[in-house]
Amino acid sequence: MTGRQLRQRRLSRATAALSGRKRGAQPKVVALGGGMGLSASLTALRRITGDLTAVVTVADDGGSSGRLREELGVLPPGDLRKALAALCGDDAWGRTWAQVIQHRFESKGDLHAHAVGNLLIVALWEQLGDPVQALDLVGKLLGAHGRVLPMSAVPLELQALVRGHDPRCPEDTVTVRGQATVALTPGEVQSVHVVPADPPAVPEAVAAVLDADWVVLGPGSWFSSVIPHLLVPELLDALVTTKARKVLSLNLAPQPGETDGFSPQRHLEVLGRHAPKLAMDVVLADEAAVPDRESLADAAQRLGAAVELAPVASPDGVPIHDPELLAAAYDRIFRMHGRIGPWR
Repeated sequence: MTGRQLRQRRLSRATAALSGRKRGAQPKVVALGGGMGLSASLTALRRITGDLTAVVTVADDGGSSGRLREELGVLPPGDLRKALAALCGDDAWGRTWAQVIQHRFESKGDLHAHAVGNLLIVALWEQLGDPVQALDLVGKLLGAHGRVLPMSAVPLELQALVRGHDPRCPEDTVTVRGQATVALTPGEVQSVHVVPADPPAVPEAVAAVLDADWVVLGPGSWFSSVIPHLLVPELLDALVTTKARKVLSLNLAPQPGETDGFSPQRHLEVLGRHAPKLAMDVVLADEAAVPDRESLADAAQRLGAAVELAPVASPDGVPIHDPELLAAAYDRIFRMHGRIGPWR
């Protein structure tokens, strides 16, 4: 049996297992991240729980989001829009609305490359004056299977210390500013921080983390989507003190620029340096993406976590997560590693 056939068989088994789940056994889950990594988690998690909250980074400064942020002084809506689209259902209504809010205009004017969902979200922010209320209303319109919240009440600027940013000076360290720039920076990212340095967390996001059964962090751009959640003091405090169990979901491959050459265990070491008091319970990784399982297990143990290896990548070989396989892996982790109390 070829590797592709084996993964297709696992996908069929995962789908069958999920379809056989008992109704009512739903954990309260909070997923943190941004961009396509968070979308992958949400697309999987909405298959196994109806009690799902996304807490989304607000440091994006590129593309449509960056233009709206600069012109109107609003939170960048792009990652929030992507999370809402991921929570749309698989029925005709959900598929239609997911396509509509992701649609980008093509023109030679000011609307070029703006996403419909970005404009809708910002319009409701201006109408209601409350980012959380507006996002809840968009979610209701879309029939979203969960809630989407920004991690902070103010737009953040991401800054990174990068060694070797200039190839002519490989040992020099410089500060690189802006999420879009950090995500593609040459050189080696040493650490990241946000401006303002002590941003206010959205109270509803803190409450969701404290009330969760499980918190899922990652996958996603490590320095620009995953770690920023640990740089909001109130949110980090909630992650440290919550009774929820926590799973860290690793990427399938290093990201060009941001984490070039990083091993799976290096991702854990970087996270540990940014939040030394934060413990995890489980580290989830694709079994084919871990060449050194012993080193990953050692790094996970330093975070207080056990490693769970599972086939979660798309069977076609593209380094993206398969929603059904990822859902099956999360479902197994939630069941095998216990829970704090009765799932609602």
